[in-house]
Amino acid sequence: MIKINNIILFFLAITLVSSCKQQQVITKKQNTLVNFIPDQLFSGILDQAEANDQLIFLEVYTEWCLPCKIMDEEVFSDKPMAKFLNDNFLNVKINAEKGEGPDISVIYGINQYPTLLFLDAKGRQLVRKDGSSYNRELREMGMKALGLGLNEGIGSN
Repeated sequence: MIKINNIILFFLAITLVSSCKQQQVITKKQNTLVNFIPDQLFSGILDQAEANDQLIFLEVYTEWCLPCKIMDEEVFSDKPMAKFLNDNFLNVKINAEKGEGPDISVIYGINQYPTLLFLDAKGRQLVRKDGSSYNRELREMGMKALGLGLNEGIGSN
């Protein structure tokens, strides 16, 4: 009887820890200041980009990817970086393992996470980085996609 009680307590403890970890991940995602478009078909994002004459910033990630989580915490929560991305791009995160993610991964030849892409409204790749990036490099990539020199300072507050 004691063994059964211990087993039940063990599984309850695991369930509690697991739910706490899930809540922690949700909280960290809410700290992201970049306005990532919520779940939407990629074709709809392309239509929106074309209608608004905007470029797209796309991060392809996985839930288990530590560099992806670090980017959420350190890059996408940085106010100047978020302002730059929000002011100049439609921002999209696609999980490579869910929904359209596997198809997008094949289309863009993605095999490393995160993969950061700046795309035109037709979905054509303008700038790409396989792997994570920090603020300066990501801003430089965005400036290149916009066709601006680094000294033109768009959104560089």
